[in-house]
Amino acid sequence: MPETLPEPAIDVRGLRKAFGRHTVLDGLDLTVRRGEILALLGPNGAGKTTTINILTTLVRPDAGTATVAGVDVARHPDAVKQRISLTGQAAAVDDGLTGTENVAMLARLSGLSARAARGRAAELLARFDLTHAAGRRVGAYSGGMRRRLDLALSFVVTPEILFLDEPTTGLDTRSRRELWNVIRSLADAGTTVFLTTQYLEEADQLADRIAVLDGGRVVAIGTASSLKARIGGDTVELRDAHGALVREVPTDGTVSGLRRALDQLDESGAEGVVSLRRPTLDDVFLALTSSDRPRGPRADADLKEIA
Repeated sequence: MPETLPEPAIDVRGLRKAFGRHTVLDGLDLTVRRGEILALLGPNGAGKTTTINILTTLVRPDAGTATVAGVDVARHPDAVKQRISLTGQAAAVDDGLTGTENVAMLARLSGLSARAARGRAAELLARFDLTHAAGRRVGAYSGGMRRRLDLALSFVVTPEILFLDEPTTGLDTRSRRELWNVIRSLADAGTTVFLTTQYLEEADQLADRIAVLDGGRVVAIGTASSLKARIGGDTVELRDAHGALVREVPTDGTVSGLRRALDQLDESGAEGVVSLRRPTLDDVFLALTSSDRPRGPRADADLKEIA
């Protein structure tokens, strides 16, 4: 018998959305596997937030289908809402309440008894490393603490799928990395995470797979390493004493390839400092979202996931 593939956490087919004459999504196709972290990248205005808004039932699509946790978002929005949580770009917390009061209040609204709500608040504040600030008013929290509290609120009722719309915007480097650890731990515990981000390093370090959105469609999807490999291999660079690029030689990254590249530089007689440059997600982003990149139907290679 053929192997039955598990149902995806999110399945999008031909999704379209326009606001007036401006088409934001133009036949979006995307599948997210259960338990993975998928990062959606794209330039400003590419439709990242619109995609999340549709998948979380905040906006209705003009055409196409989308299922979340096996439920159609347009036909059964209430059922979808019971299976997901959404954390937006701004922390949805009450500055006048303490950390405990914020979590306990939402727990009560979710149907828990007063005792169970207090217990859930203590559990979640400990999970997100906020026990030390449980009795402090949230207005005195740092940006990183507020984002962790916002995530804690998302788990008052444990979701199957967590949507994060640019969750670390405005955080300093330390707070951002702390939040990455929290997000990774959630995925390790079985929660599917769908996030948008403007930080390429975040997608590189955190996501199991990355989807690049441009022109209202996904133009590439794969692991960070596979996306980097798509746009080229390593390059040996020779720079002068001022850091200016003198010459570069492509290489396959093997020892023999590096030797050949160094031999070419040596034969040129040029002097300087040699370094090995590997493709980055910045290179991927610029290559796949160029303003003069052809729009319209994509080549078959664009439609295939990069293994």
